[in-house]
Amino acid sequence: MRRSPRNILRHELIGLRARVAESRNPCQVGIEGVIVDETMKTIVIETPRGRKRVFKEEVKLVLWLPDGTRLLVDGRELRGRPEDRLKKRVRGW
Repeated sequence: MRRSPRNILRHELIGLRARVAESRNPCQVGIEGVIVDETMKTIVIETPRGRKRVFKEEVKLVLWLPDGTRLLVDGRELRGRPEDRLKKRVRGW
């Protein structure tokens, strides 16, 4: 199954380009790079200045899909372990 805006929450995020569009922490807004790791509560973004860890709960991310589509995702929708998101039912997405 290919990644698309309709099924991105059920796919692996590692390897996607991302930018922090909004955050409770104003210092994190604008962090941009490639997602290199994901845990239950955080995402690690590789930037030219090093790796930055952001809390999923506190951010909204712009993700670039492989076909060039940009997508705004609320980090609260990404909560949980990556492997458990496959099983989670998504409503209203």
